[in-house]
Amino acid sequence: MTIEQMQAEVDDWIGRFAEGYFSPEILILRLVEELGELAREVNHVYGPKPKKADEPDGSMAMELGDMLFVLACFANSLGLDLEEIFHRVMEKYYQRDANRWPLKNPSATSD
Repeated sequence: MTIEQMQAEVDDWIGRFAEGYFSPEILILRLVEELGELAREVNHVYGPKPKKADEPDGSMAMELGDMLFVLACFANSLGLDLEEIFHRVMEKYYQRDANRWPLKNPSATSD
């Protein structure tokens, strides 16, 4: 699935409901909420805070998926193309950080 297809699928899903997309303020709060849920899972798996016996199993993958869904909602609500944005961001990193860290394989290139 491409990013464009993902955004279209999210748009189709949201389009089924009269309310449509939430406002940017609500979407950013939803994104922060999902980030908190992901942080909790990371803390349980890698951090010093084990799950309580009565806590349900969570999934880092599903929390990342929830964040991806909210990001797609946010982008769609603002008319933004996440694929185009991703390419622009990667170009920024290729330019800005090309020599920031030693390469794992010195013969590798970013082209």
